[in-house]
Amino acid sequence: MKHANRLPRRAFLQQATRLTVTGGAVLWAPHVFWNRTRAQTGESPSEAIRVGIIGVGGQGRSNMSTPTMAPHVVAVCDVDRSHVAEAQKQLKAKTGYDAKGYCPDYRRMLEDKDIDAVLIATPDHWHALPAIHACQAGKDVYVEKPLTLTVHEGWAMVKAARYYKRIVQTGSQQRSWSDQKFRRACEYVRSGRIGDIKTVRVGLPGVNWTKDAAVPDGEPPAELDYPFWLGPAPFRPYNKHRVHYYFRFFWDYSGGQMTNWGAHHLDITQWGLGMDESGPVEIEARAEFDPQKRYEVPSWFEITYTYASGIKVLCGQSHRIGTTFQGQDGIIYVDRGRLESTVKDALAEPLAADEVQLSVSRDHHKNWFDSIKSRQLPICDVAIGHRSATVCHLGNIAVRTGRRMRWDPAKEQIVGDDALARHLSYEYRKPWELPKIPSA
Repeated sequence: MKHANRLPRRAFLQQATRLTVTGGAVLWAPHVFWNRTRAQTGESPSEAIRVGIIGVGGQGRSNMSTPTMAPHVVAVCDVDRSHVAEAQKQLKAKTGYDAKGYCPDYRRMLEDKDIDAVLIATPDHWHALPAIHACQAGKDVYVEKPLTLTVHEGWAMVKAARYYKRIVQTGSQQRSWSDQKFRRACEYVRSGRIGDIKTVRVGLPGVNWTKDAAVPDGEPPAELDYPFWLGPAPFRPYNKHRVHYYFRFFWDYSGGQMTNWGAHHLDITQWGLGMDESGPVEIEARAEFDPQKRYEVPSWFEITYTYASGIKVLCGQSHRIGTTFQGQDGIIYVDRGRLESTVKDALAEPLAADEVQLSVSRDHHKNWFDSIKSRQLPICDVAIGHRSATVCHLGNIAVRTGRRMRWDPAKEQIVGDDALARHLSYEYRKPWELPKIPSA
């Protein structure tokens, strides 16, 4: 198929090669990060933890602008120059000082000795590499959900956090929502307020695709470094309906609403079931796809997870958005701004001393800062984010293949099906590759 105005492959590769030559040494030699930040030397940073943000489009700019985060942001980085300029402008208006700007290469930011920690709010396919490189550079890390694009990336990120002794928080903010409804729901469920749990129903929205007419492939805008935006993902010609917000509906970069909203509500499911260190043992799915093939992820799906206890988690567009725990005595339902139960007084009675009481955090960013100072794990540590993302990824593997799978959550392996197991990772486009992390 011919594409109008497509970026010629030779020009694309030449541009990518220039990027590699100018900055590629960091890819192969993480020891070139010679900076000695307070975090890297093991000292607890003062109140003025200095943060650089990688990815300052929608979610990154939202994180940057919170009252807790804004005073700490000293640098911003993006592959889109207009995003960098707008972020610097907003920070100047909010804080009165000038943040450094980096475009496109986040590795230049990681070399900055004036930065203690980084917040990563890039597209999903760009979560793992910056997070691992940041750990190698002695920076603590906050990574937006979903933590990863693949299960294999999650293994590498957990290993890097532990080996380099970094605090890595996953941005699953429902664990520390200001009204605390999600935490309370999980405490009541785990304390038996609705009896033994039989089923959990997780409702997700459908694909919110653009109403714009389809556009042909073409040249990327001048402000966007498209080769760097692609990074480790396979080469594709530029199309404005594949980048920025819409990246999440293509398998090369994300996992659709399964990883967009499922990473939130399945994280609460895992929390409420006490499965933060485990997961399901069997997964199967049904799905429907866009007949016009405007995007790749399913337009509708129903995924059934079975846990070793016999509990079934039903996830998809056929359920009330949010998380509904169904027990032998009734239900507890929770979503943003809503906490309901059909069991009389289940939500009214305070928790007794012998009931389950979970960690309290009323501000996800503050929890991260507190953990940086104390060196104690945050409320949604990288290992928790990895397990919750894994549930999403397994569901997507079932969706994409139409095959039932068995999962060993202890070994984190697909059982008895090598073809399915290949979906746990994907090959990075050269020269990008996951660093090899030594064993702790």
